[in-house]
Amino acid sequence: MTVTIYHNPACGTSRTVLGMIQDAGITPEIVLYLKTPPSREKLEELVKQTGLTPRGLLRQKGALYEELGLANEDISDEAILDAMAAHPELINRPIVVTPLGAHLCRPKELVLEILPKP
Repeated sequence: MTVTIYHNPACGTSRTVLGMIQDAGITPEIVLYLKTPPSREKLEELVKQTGLTPRGLLRQKGALYEELGLANEDISDEAILDAMAAHPELINRPIVVTPLGAHLCRPKELVLEILPKP
């Protein structure tokens, strides 16, 4: 089973979810998205796969979120995708993609819904 995690090792939730995947006996493909950011097209694909909106994948913490005015509800989905593509630190994490589905794993237990049952 191919499992991909969009991972930030500095994030406790991301580290926990990675551990949960590994505890299930799976060696995931780890995308360190801050070092190798997904393209805008890939972000659009992740939005579709997770069933969220671009705002749903947007990390709503930090100075950059405020500086770019992303709290404004009138900002378009396209502008949010552009911001995340230009500034990958705005992508919320961890995002996990498996053949069983894709989730932004917050809370961390959501990963269990898309991993094979033991």
